[in-house]
Amino acid sequence: MRVHVVSDVHGNTEALARAGNGADALVCLGDLVLFLDYADHSRGIFPDLFGRENASRIVELRTARRYEEARAFGASLWQGIDRGAAIESAVRRQYAEMFAAFPTPTYATYGNVDIPGLWKEYAGPGTTVLDGERVEIGGLVFGFVGGGLKSPMRTPYEISDEEYAAKIEAVGEVDVLCTHIPPEVPELVYDTVARRFERGSVALLDAIRRTKPRYALFGHVHQPLVRRMRIGVTECVNVGHFAGSGRPWALEW
Repeated sequence: MRVHVVSDVHGNTEALARAGNGADALVCLGDLVLFLDYADHSRGIFPDLFGRENASRIVELRTARRYEEARAFGASLWQGIDRGAAIESAVRRQYAEMFAAFPTPTYATYGNVDIPGLWKEYAGPGTTVLDGERVEIGGLVFGFVGGGLKSPMRTPYEISDEEYAAKIEAVGEVDVLCTHIPPEVPELVYDTVARRFERGSVALLDAIRRTKPRYALFGHVHQPLVRRMRIGVTECVNVGHFAGSGRPWALEW
């Protein structure tokens, strides 16, 4: 059995269409939407609306952790524009392309920049969406927990630590634990390019230590200090940033 796993697709539809080649199934751990590309400031919903120069300014402020200034600058650009309608329209265009690129079967969960309410409109019969749920693939039990935790970035699908812990608990013991965010381990949550610690989950770390899955797979941190490490008997693997690499991670058994 061979399963390909991707995360943080961020608009890379071309690579996504090839991600399932040679695999029995594809697993996607979220962040399909590309709002702003920190490497190429001309790509994404934000520069499409406001131009590359303004996108570069936002990136500069966020990278310097000047989040309040970034929010104020962004708010000034949105004046006179129906923000919700503009973003939803752009996200719908991206989702239409990306969900059409998913092979059959695909098992997917949400990232922190995704809009869960729209997924049911675009997920076809070959795509199974799971969040706080389990599924058997080739004799192994996979558990899925989507979304991110509350952060200064205020992305669309951020939930409280308590809500996240409840979903981890609902999944229970599995062979492969699939989440969008990593466990709260410094080496796994630090982004070496953004130069900041992203939010990881203590509840996820506790579950890995307690339930001992064979694998814990996640994304979210695009350029982590460490891409894989062992926690007890569990192999923890960062399977993103797919938008940058275009290559899925392969799990075989």
